[in-house]
Amino acid sequence: MDWRGWAEIAFTIGLSLAIAWPLGLYLAQVWTGGRTWLDPVLKPVERVSYFAFGIDPKKGQSWFGYTVAMLAFSAASFVVLYLILRFQDLLPLNPQKFAGMSPDLAFNTAVSFVTNTNWQSYTPEQAASTFSQMAGLTSHNFLSAAAGIAMAAAVARAFAANRATDLGNFWADLTRISLYVLLPISIVGALVLVWLGVPQTLLGHVDATGLEGAKQAIPLYPTASQEIIKQLGTNGGGIFNANSAHPFENPNAITNLIEMIAMNALSLACVFAFGKVAFAGKDARALIAVMTILVAAAASTVYAAETQTPPAQHAAHVATGVNMEGKEVRFGAASTATWVAFTTGASDGGVNATHDSLMPLGGGMAMFMIQLGEILPGGVGSGLYGMVVMALLAVFVAGLMVGRTPEYLGKKVEAREIRFAMLAVLILPLAILGFSAVAVVLPDALKALANPGPHGLSEVLYAYSSAAGNNGSAFAGLSANVPYWNSTLGIAMLLGRFAYVVPVLAIAGSLAAKPKLEPSAGTLPTHGPLFVGLLIGVILILGGLQYFPALALGPIVEHFQVLHAVGGR
Repeated sequence: MDWRGWAEIAFTIGLSLAIAWPLGLYLAQVWTGGRTWLDPVLKPVERVSYFAFGIDPKKGQSWFGYTVAMLAFSAASFVVLYLILRFQDLLPLNPQKFAGMSPDLAFNTAVSFVTNTNWQSYTPEQAASTFSQMAGLTSHNFLSAAAGIAMAAAVARAFAANRATDLGNFWADLTRISLYVLLPISIVGALVLVWLGVPQTLLGHVDATGLEGAKQAIPLYPTASQEIIKQLGTNGGGIFNANSAHPFENPNAITNLIEMIAMNALSLACVFAFGKVAFAGKDARALIAVMTILVAAAASTVYAAETQTPPAQHAAHVATGVNMEGKEVRFGAASTATWVAFTTGASDGGVNATHDSLMPLGGGMAMFMIQLGEILPGGVGSGLYGMVVMALLAVFVAGLMVGRTPEYLGKKVEAREIRFAMLAVLILPLAILGFSAVAVVLPDALKALANPGPHGLSEVLYAYSSAAGNNGSAFAGLSANVPYWNSTLGIAMLLGRFAYVVPVLAIAGSLAAKPKLEPSAGTLPTHGPLFVGLLIGVILILGGLQYFPALALGPIVEHFQVLHAVGGR
C-alpha cells in the first residue's frame, strides 16, 4: 500500500462521477422525450422503428402494462437467443466450426444475457461462434441494458407524477435508450478501443509461431464492439474466458481506465437523470454520496487485503507484501481493487482478476457487495431502482421512530409500498441461501467444487450470489457447466431480475397515482448528511441480517485459517 495506490482509487472514482453528471443530464432528456443533439440523425430512424413495430410512443402504459411488456420482451429475447445457441452449427459466421450448445448450457447462457447477468459457464473462445457472439450475445448486451434503464426511467416518472395512471411506454423507452444512448457511445467507444489495440475482425483465428518454434492458432473475434457494450451496459460476458484480463480485450493501461469508467458511468448517470426527471437533484446527490462512500470503502478494503503477503510466500520466507496471484499484474493492486469494487458493486462489467484468488477478506468483501443487491452503483438502471427501494425503507424506519407517515420526494410511503419493497429485498437472500443450502448437501452438486471446506462453501455462496444478484462474476474453483448448476443458476438469475423488478414497478405504479406533496415541517430531509448516514446504516444492517450467518461460515472462517497458517501474522 502507498499513496499512489490510494490516489489511483480516488482518481478513478472521481473521474467516473465527473463523466456521469453530464451523461445523466443527457439521459434525462432521452427519458422525457426531449430534444437532443443527435435528433437530426436519429429522429428519422426512431420514427421508422415506431412505424415498423407498430409502436405509438404517446400511448402510456399502467405499471401492469409496462411490466407485461417488459416480461413479454424478455421472454421473446430468451427464446431467440436460446435457439441461436442451440443451432449455431447450422447458422452462418461459424469459422470455428463449433457445435450447438447443450440444452442446459443454452438455457443458462440465454437466461444469463437476457437478465443482464452474463454469467458464463462455458469458455467463450471454445464454445460460441462469431454469429452467436455478434447476433446473439452482443445484441442482448444492448437490449438487456436498455430494458434495465427503461425500468429506471419508469421509477423516475413515478416520483415526478401527480395522480398519474401510467409510467410511460416501455417500447418507446427501449427504442430511445438503445438509439440515443447505448448505440452512439458504443460506436465511438469501439473505434477508440480498436485504435488502442483491441481486435475487431471476422477471422476465426490467426496462425502464429512461438519463440520456441511451436505452431499456435490464436482465436480472434470482433472483440472491440462487444467489449465496449459489455462495459457500458454492465454486462460482463466477455469474448474470451479470461475476460478483461485478456490482452485482446484489455491491452494497456488506457483501455483499462476506459473500461473501468464505462462500467460505472452510465449506472451513476441514471441517478443524476433520476434527480433531473423527479425534480430532486439534491436527493439524487445524496444517493450518489451513499454509492460513492460504500464503493470507496469496498475498494479500500480489497486494496488493503491484497497488499498483504500471501500465506504461501510467508511459508517460503519470501515477503513480497502484495498478493498478485491471479491478478492483472500489468495494472497493479490498486487497479485490481477498484475493478473488483466496481464489478461487484455494479452488475459485472467483466473481471480483470480471478476473484477466487483474492485474499479471504477481499473475496468476502466482493461477495458482500453483490449481496447488498447490486446498488453500488449497481447495474444500469437496476442500481437506481434498487437504491430507491433502500431509500423507501430508510424513510419508513425514520417515520416509525418519530411517529409520522414517511414521505420520499413528495410521495407518502405507506404499507402497500413497504410490502412490495420487502418482497423485492427478500427475493435475493431466499434465492442465494436457499439454493446454497440445497447445493451443499447434494453429492452431484458438490462434485463441481474444486475446494472442500470453508472455501468450497464460499464458492457455492458466491455462485448463487452472483446469479441472483445479476452480477456474473465467479470464484474460479466451481466448474458450473453441468446440468444441475446450469439449471439452478439460471433459475436464480430469473428470480434475481424479474422477481425483484416486478414489485419495484408495482411500487412505481402506486406512487405515481398519489398526489405530489410539498415538504412540510415534519418531512424528513432526504438530501443531507443525516439521511446519507441513515441510508448507509439501513443498507449495511439489511445486508448483515440477511447474509452474515452464511458469510461467517465462508470467507471469515477462511480468513482466520489463513492467519493461523502464517502463525497469527
